[in-house]
Formats: sequence, C-alpha cells, structure tokens
Amino acid sequence: MTADARPVVCFVCTGNAARSVMARRMFTELAPGYRATSAGTLVLEGHPMSSRTRSALRDRGLADPDHRSRQFGDEQAVADLVVAMEPDHVAWVRRHHPEAADRTATLPRLVRDLPALGTLVESVAALGLAAVEVEPWEEVVDPASGDQAVFDACAVEMSRLVEALAARLPDPA
Repeated sequence: MTADARPVVCFVCTGNAARSVMARRMFTELAPGYRATSAGTLVLEGHPMSSRTRSALRDRGLADPDHRSRQFGDEQAVADLVVAMEPDHVAWVRRHHPEAADRTATLPRLVRDLPALGTLVESVAALGLAAVEVEPWEEVVDPASGDQAVFDACAVEMSRLVEALAARLPDPA
C-alpha cells in the first residue's frame, strides 16, 4: 500500500462537530487532488457530528457517517494548509503549534488573499501567515447554539467559501 501523497488541508473549528466537518466534507467533493482532514481546538474526542450538521449536509446531498471529532494535535499540525473558521482558532494554533503558524489562516482570508502560484506550498508561503494580524471580519460564525435554520445558513455560507477556496488552490498534479 502506498502513502497518500496528496497535499493535506486541515479544517479547524472549536468542537469539530459543525463548521470544520461541513468544510472538510464539501472540500473533499470539490478538490479530489487534495486530502482533507478536520479537527477542533476544544474537542470531546470521538463524538459524531451534531444532528443539525448531519441534516445540513444531507440537504446538500452529502453525508459523513463515519466522522468522529478529533482534537487538533501534532498529526494535524503538519498539514500543508490549516484552515481556521475564526480568528481565535488561528491564535490557538499559533500558541499551541507555532510550527504550523506559517500555514494557518482563516477560510475568509484564504478566499480573499491566496495567490495562485505553482504549488500549494508556494501559494501559502507567499502570504507570510505567521505575521498576519487576524481581523474580526475573518470569522465564520459558529452555529452551535442555533436551531436547524442557523446550521442550514452556515452550510450555505460554508459552501460558498469552500467553493471559492477550491477554485483558488493550485492543481496539485
């Protein structure tokens, strides 16, 4: 069995039960040349996604019955790109995994700023992410305390952002 050589994109939210789960699942469909993972900054390990997340994905024709929540750790810190859902997640990665700071940014910032260079590594390096001051506009609002309509609205926003990110990424082939 050969190792998966595709570039790794890790999506990060707080509990790894809604935003990062949606983003990873959507990204998997849109960017098969990349390997997508997800994790959270404050996770109860091994839990399935929330039922509202499952419903929001199902409404988009997607499912991920095997998802179990994971705490962001050393395995995720080596990803080629760490995509955070809010400024606090970037700060958390910088504090707990400084080796990943130069590869960590919010999804909205990447959609706005990621240059289309030859490789993902070159594109991410060009942003100088370790020194970027993260701003309040970069947050994808957590639907956690909301009802199903809030999760559905998050899925719509996530779909738009993930599609835009996938379109900006260089072809890994």
